[in-house]
Amino acid sequence: MATLARSVSAVRSFLYSAKQCRFSSSSGPSRQRILPAPRLDYRNVSENMVYKSTNALNRKAPLPLDAIQSVARAHTELKNLMSALNSKRNARSAVGERIRRSAEANDQEAKEAAMAEALKLKEEIAPLEAALIVAEDNLLSLALAIPNDTHPSSPLGPESAAVTLSTHGPEPIPASPERDHVAIARKFDLVDFESGATVTGSSWYYLQNEAALLELALTNYALSIAIKHGWTPVTTPDVVRSEISSRCGFQPRDNSDPPVSQVYHIHSAKSPELILSATSEIPLAGMFANKLFTDKALPLKVVGLGRAFRAEAGARGRDTHGLYRVHQFTKVELFAVTTQEESEKMMEEMKSLQTTILNGLGLSFRVLDMPTEELGASAYRKYDMEAWMPGRGSWGEVSSLSNCTDYQSRRLHIRYKNNAPAPTTTTTFAHTLNGTAAAIPRLIIALLENGAKFDELGELVGITLPEVLRPFWIGGNERTIIQWQ
Repeated sequence: MATLARSVSAVRSFLYSAKQCRFSSSSGPSRQRILPAPRLDYRNVSENMVYKSTNALNRKAPLPLDAIQSVARAHTELKNLMSALNSKRNARSAVGERIRRSAEANDQEAKEAAMAEALKLKEEIAPLEAALIVAEDNLLSLALAIPNDTHPSSPLGPESAAVTLSTHGPEPIPASPERDHVAIARKFDLVDFESGATVTGSSWYYLQNEAALLELALTNYALSIAIKHGWTPVTTPDVVRSEISSRCGFQPRDNSDPPVSQVYHIHSAKSPELILSATSEIPLAGMFANKLFTDKALPLKVVGLGRAFRAEAGARGRDTHGLYRVHQFTKVELFAVTTQEESEKMMEEMKSLQTTILNGLGLSFRVLDMPTEELGASAYRKYDMEAWMPGRGSWGEVSSLSNCTDYQSRRLHIRYKNNAPAPTTTTTFAHTLNGTAAAIPRLIIALLENGAKFDELGELVGITLPEVLRPFWIGGNERTIIQWQ
């Protein structure tokens, strides 16, 4: 009975996802498509059904068991319709030529016979064209719900199966509730959770005093490191079209039945399809949408500064304490567009940059190769960086990095061509990667909990911050609670 319930829930989730994907790719009168329809590799799905099904199962993708087979069947149906339609269209062209020749020969009888045949073909073509549109829409909707392939080195299983690739920084200090960042923030008047709850709701907050300055310092520090490594700085819009978000593969939903969207939708009569961006990865990816580059122009590397809005924060008790999981936060994001051959190399380059940023902050952290059940729909492979947070008594994610291969570029039409002379010139879908340079609230937690200073009586007297932030600190230290290390 439980298995049946899970199956029904999976089907409902799949149909809900397909419905949303179909809506986002629709070009009906209520909504104009901004970009061309996604160019998915249906043939690859049809020819690798076993792998695709196993991959979806390993990633716990919300698909019914026959989802991949449904795509293969829909692809076959589409090909059959296209074949029948092309045959009718070819016949129509031949009849058109007969009409032209009979008119030139002044053969009225032959002309009337050909025109009658043309009318019959027109009546046969119209329903085929209508059926083709429906079949294309159905196939696209089904295929959009399929997650990306998975890197062969990615561990199988849930979060607990993550593999530690490396550890960095000093030995983690002992866990202690006295180092809880909320207690530290209240002691020094750094965060106002009560006013945030009054003005907006739970999991909203005000950073103030040194915490507000710390956000600015962390932001500029991370940007400066990325710029030194050749990344172009960008400030992004915090509002995006839902079409762009869905094409990036960012469609998180909770496990309710039916699933509930976890993004904030803006209610506007003029722009009904706008949402608050859940991560600046989305507007950064949109910068490159529907563009064609040369392979010599790649890689393209940008570092974006924006706000992230997450509607799911605070929905459940786990990890909702203080600043750890909030509805809005500042984030510095890395985004790269590469050739297909260079994306894995770029992933290692980005990991090295993220490691440099965290090492500079003097934190104890580890780099994890994330398992299949922790991969979002777009990620081919994902690394997480977790910092030790002694007040929480656990490691906490402060950064992540994903190679999305051509998952996003096929949906956003990000392409490149080689410089070989025609006819060997080919146009290929690029690979995209995204990674966190600085997720500000999580870094504030780690710095407060690791940097808290106590006197001989165990009283909290100050906070030690890394010297690398000092050049980016605004104003003085009138309250003398900040020490530099």
